Amino acid sequence: MIKNIKNILTLVLALTTGLAFGQIPSAETGTFALTNAKIETVTNGTIQNGIVIISDGKIAEVGSNVTIPQGAKTIDCSGMTIYPGMIDGGTQVGLVEVSSDPRTRDNNEIGDVIPHIQALTAVNPSSVIHPVTRVNGVTTVLTMPSGGLFPGTAALINLHGYTPDQMYAGFKGVVLNFPTTGRRGRWDRRSDDDIKKAAEKALKQLNDVWAKATQYHKIDSATNGKDQPYYPEMKALLPVVRGEMKLLVNVNSANDIKEALKWIEKNGADAVLCGVSEGWRAAEDIAKAGVPVITGPVLSNPTRGYDRYDRPYANAGAMQKAGVKVAIRTNEVENARNLPYHAGFAATYGMGKEEALKAVTIVPAEIFGVSDMYGSIEKGKVANLFVTSGDPFETKTQIKYVFIDGWNIPMISRHTQLYEEYLNRAPGVEK
Repeated sequence: MIKNIKNILTLVLALTTGLAFGQIPSAETGTFALTNAKIETVTNGTIQNGIVIISDGKIAEVGSNVTIPQGAKTIDCSGMTIYPGMIDGGTQVGLVEVSSDPRTRDNNEIGDVIPHIQALTAVNPSSVIHPVTRVNGVTTVLTMPSGGLFPGTAALINLHGYTPDQMYAGFKGVVLNFPTTGRRGRWDRRSDDDIKKAAEKALKQLNDVWAKATQYHKIDSATNGKDQPYYPEMKALLPVVRGEMKLLVNVNSANDIKEALKWIEKNGADAVLCGVSEGWRAAEDIAKAGVPVITGPVLSNPTRGYDRYDRPYANAGAMQKAGVKVAIRTNEVENARNLPYHAGFAATYGMGKEEALKAVTIVPAEIFGVSDMYGSIEKGKVANLFVTSGDPFETKTQIKYVFIDGWNIPMISRHTQLYEEYLNRAPGVEK
């Protein structure tokens, strides 16, 4: 009995210690004046020795000759640079906690055609991934479901808030995994004939679903939405068919990209190509079609064994130079924090620093239709920004402050807590 009580007390102590260790301090709200900073506005050039005023969650003023409001908390940013918060154009942050544990994954539901499944409702606001990601300057991410043909509806979220609705950043898009005509990887041992048949079957399914959605649109329009049968899949596709919501088309190989472009043009979808790992092979076709791209991961391996090692690094720049509107994504969960380094490699391998910075700020904001709120440091926009000791694309740079929706976010995460714990560790206790 005494032994059991001792075990229970030990378990309770371990749990309470773990909870104390895992606690992140609350963010601070109010009026802030970030002074004496270099400001990279992205859309209006660089301001030297400037000031940013944050109030009511917005950028109230920005410039070199700004009056600091009475009562504002002043933060001296001498020798530092202010950037707009970075936007990752494709992740599963908030939907997955530990990739190797299925009990913590809520990104893949049963069914091939489930566009009505909303990623936003599944977002975990208390995920430990959020602090890890945002302390690296990533303030906003598109979180995407995965799985079948139409796996659900993605949502743009800010990485701060107590509820998914508080985190919502104003964009949703239906995800389409475009049928692939190639092998799924080195492990794919199907014959060429089997691959061809599978691709034809998937494309037929896509066309059948789209035909049903188009018919549903016609009926809905004719009846003004009255007396429609319960059909959540078609109802979710209705705004896509009408061009009121974007279709996020995951596609990678050059041949599949070209087929996807033909399909998009034929069906008049307002589409964005996602992934696009072989976009450099079809850059002219993409540019001609005028379809924007969210590419990544940049830090990846070549898609074909005979390609140069740096093809993934140069892919974004090659498309951008061909005239394609290009944003960058990590397609990650735990490592979405590495978005600035994906952009850094893209910058080094042909994209250039200025365009790479746009590819993780204003360009994704424009693609998602939220550039009036995010993506640059301008008066009236949401105060999503960060302050650094240098170039955010360099690993040696320290992020000093992060603001999301005007909240001063604690620069604490699971990583910093572990660092401090083991830096100041006490000797182990013998059993």
